[in-house]
Amino acid sequence: MLKIFAFVKILIDKKRIFGYHIIVKNKIKFERVTFMNQRKTIIIGAAGRDFHNFNTFYRNNPAYKVMAFTAAQIPDIADRKYPSSLAGELYPDGIPIYAQDELEKLIKEFDADECVFSYSDVPYSKVMNIGAMVNAAGADFKLIGHKDTMIKSTKPVIAVGAIRTGCGKSQTSRRITEILMENGLKVIAIRHPMPYGDLESQKVQRFATIDDLAKHQCTIEEMEEYEPHIARGNVIYAGVDYEAILRAAENDPDGCDVILWDGGNNDFPFYKPDLTVTVVDPHRAGHELSYYPGEVTLRIADVVVINKIDSADFENIQTVRKNIELVNPGAVVVDAASTISVQNPDLIKGKRVLVIEDGPTLTHGEMKIGAGVVAARRFGAAQIIDPRSYAVGKLAETFRIYPDIGCVLPAMGYGEEQIRDLTATIERVECDSVIIATPIDLTRIVKINKPNTRVEYSLQEIGRPDMNDVLKDFISKIKK
Repeated sequence: MLKIFAFVKILIDKKRIFGYHIIVKNKIKFERVTFMNQRKTIIIGAAGRDFHNFNTFYRNNPAYKVMAFTAAQIPDIADRKYPSSLAGELYPDGIPIYAQDELEKLIKEFDADECVFSYSDVPYSKVMNIGAMVNAAGADFKLIGHKDTMIKSTKPVIAVGAIRTGCGKSQTSRRITEILMENGLKVIAIRHPMPYGDLESQKVQRFATIDDLAKHQCTIEEMEEYEPHIARGNVIYAGVDYEAILRAAENDPDGCDVILWDGGNNDFPFYKPDLTVTVVDPHRAGHELSYYPGEVTLRIADVVVINKIDSADFENIQTVRKNIELVNPGAVVVDAASTISVQNPDLIKGKRVLVIEDGPTLTHGEMKIGAGVVAARRFGAAQIIDPRSYAVGKLAETFRIYPDIGCVLPAMGYGEEQIRDLTATIERVECDSVIIATPIDLTRIVKINKPNTRVEYSLQEIGRPDMNDVLKDFISKIKK
């Protein structure tokens, strides 16, 4: 008995017991309480990984009290609240969301013990700049790994990620889906979160038809990710609560043989994968070892796809190969091209063209060219028109925030105001035609008052191994 009392005293002295109040007098009494000795936490995020880290690690954990989220990267998502219906019984008032530039003030205001960095596609220097600011303000700086945040599925899981935004995750996911479907397997895709609207209504979202995009009031960025899956005949889920989403997907009314995790930015998976595929981009050689958490995604890969070999410099391709060998020598490496097709090449040859590319690829992805620029060059455009002097409203603001975007127009559409500004900007640009290089048919969403043509792109493996080789054993295990 003395040993028990001594152990309890040590625990109390070191403040190791949370969620239970222990009183030592003549006997030991255990009494359930809501909070005790909590670590006051701020989660630094961008409406995605931050909510998942909270849901999996903090939501039902009385050792911590999450005081606030901060928001970065995505426009107009601060000044909201993570609702109590998602936050759980420990947070009856929900959790406020502030802009990240208020972080230092919030640390002092809440007397925060720790700040948890929880968003993706960030250079190491910026991560540590934020870490230094957090430490200087008196709080611990924390990164949570996949052990505490990956959820186990009852179905086989393939995860597709990348070392940067815009490497070609989506086309790789589509290629994998095609192969699985050709082998008679029912694939349910689950996309990394993009909850930019009403969080409560976005808890679990299912997309099976194009009409579902309007039903869930999707932004252009969301449509770009969901529509290609729908067009290929497979259901895709997304939302906020990724355990609830996973369970819904596993029990989808159309059936489910395989869960395909379609990652966002350069984040690592929310689900424990049976096969992990990471895409790297030789147009940004070296970024695979200098951006967070892209290097994590590379290190945990079973398969690494070197994409865009058809348009990248040989030296950059070799740099990427060396870096893969350095940190993940056991990975299978697949060489691939990002092949493009143009609906109407006559609208490019000899024309002064405006090129519209995927928004996030150009902004925090830092790409200066995409499929649209490649198409303009290959099909003989006379000139690519710089849209910056024509930009209005939110588009002009985007160019101010990201001054290195270059002579292309990002298809920003996080809300109605951005869509109106995108439309107005296109109308103002003096050009002969418009090249649309977004994953969706942008003309369904934005009225374009000029001749236009769409560029589509897909993954094409070069040599062996190819994706059929990679998936052969995975498929055979499922079919046994």
